[in-house]
Amino acid sequence: MYENSYQSYSQPQAAPNPMPQAAPQPAPQPAPKKTGVGTKVMMAICMGLLFGIFAGAGFETVMLTTGGVNTSQDVAPVTSANASSAFTTQPEKEGIENLLSGGETQVTILTKEETDLTSVVADVMPSMVSITEHYTVSTTYWGQTYTQDGEASGSGIIIGETDDEYIIVTNNHVVADADELEITFIDDTNAPAYLKGLDASTDVAVIAVLKSDLDDSTIAKIKVAELGDSDSLVLGQNVIAIGNALGYGQSVTTGIVSALNREITTSDGNTQSYIQTDAAINPGNSGGALLNMAGQVVGINSNKIGGSSVEGMGYAIPITAVRETIEEFMGRDTLIEVDEDDIGYIGIYMQEVTEEISEYYGLPVGIYVSEVIDDTGAEEAGIQAGDVIVRINGNTVKSIDGLKKLMKYYAVGDTIEVTFMRNEGGEYTEHTVEVTLVEKPEGVR
Repeated sequence: MYENSYQSYSQPQAAPNPMPQAAPQPAPQPAPKKTGVGTKVMMAICMGLLFGIFAGAGFETVMLTTGGVNTSQDVAPVTSANASSAFTTQPEKEGIENLLSGGETQVTILTKEETDLTSVVADVMPSMVSITEHYTVSTTYWGQTYTQDGEASGSGIIIGETDDEYIIVTNNHVVADADELEITFIDDTNAPAYLKGLDASTDVAVIAVLKSDLDDSTIAKIKVAELGDSDSLVLGQNVIAIGNALGYGQSVTTGIVSALNREITTSDGNTQSYIQTDAAINPGNSGGALLNMAGQVVGINSNKIGGSSVEGMGYAIPITAVRETIEEFMGRDTLIEVDEDDIGYIGIYMQEVTEEISEYYGLPVGIYVSEVIDDTGAEEAGIQAGDVIVRINGNTVKSIDGLKKLMKYYAVGDTIEVTFMRNEGGEYTEHTVEVTLVEKPEGVR
């Protein structure tokens, strides 16, 4: 007799005096059957087998209906000519499109051709370079000036070639303060680079490497990048960023176009429109390429915007917006430093107009002419005290150090264009004059 399973009872015994018959009791309920662990496991296995059989039958039906999945491992290199077809879904050839729930839901499986970026990256990597900037920092304490050498890393894109040189575009802030520039190519060989043009307002610079500084084996590996059309970009479009992140060498990140025509004012007061992307752009990526899926350069990455203070927000200069500036710089002579004893002299005493001074006094940022020295090119060209020099031969100058570095490329007797701002009736107007450089007079500091 099981306890707590059903009520216990015994047969009634005869009594001397008959008693009323007790009401019949309900029949005892059988004890619940106990199912063992082994039985449960067997049931699970059977259910799994049945699920697999039905799933396999369903997949086979889809395969027969759609023609199957393209699993070919032979992927043709992607070029600008076939980029559109290579990255467009083709369900009848490359994927599975199955209509579910009465044709209301579409399921697409991407194929290798649509997700593998290795061929695009391999095609453009020979056009990418790393830039090492060697610079000098000067600090003055109690009338004594101390200098210290430093290095910074950046990136560049090979965008042109002549008989004598390769032409590279990068950011202005990557090269503007450089005493020397060193370029690292696809095969890890190094060569010096020389300035062609600087523009602080767009943060674009063009430099060049002489072919005579390169081995034939390196020249054979180098490739000129193809420039694309940044005006054709759309939100959500896939992009690739390549650059010398943190100075470790070239690295690749991917993302989408997060925003277009994003207007931003930089710390130096320049305002322009940028491409915003969620592709990682870190220190060292500045000057590197933002590419579309055809491997065309659609932007020049700039870590100067946002930097490490934000996450998932990188910025690039639209290539179409600065294409004319780049082409103008490409046509200029490459600047090679002259001997120190031969450096020409403009003929002014000067002071630096920083962003803070500009905002406080309402002066243009640049080099303030405090005095013009007699019998010099500046005096003959009509430059006056109070003028603010902003460009030399089209290259932006915003500091005394920057002006001195530019003057290293011009010798006594050279004629240069000096662009300055002059206060006329309470408003600053721009003027450009030609100045013939002279030898620095004795006693002039």
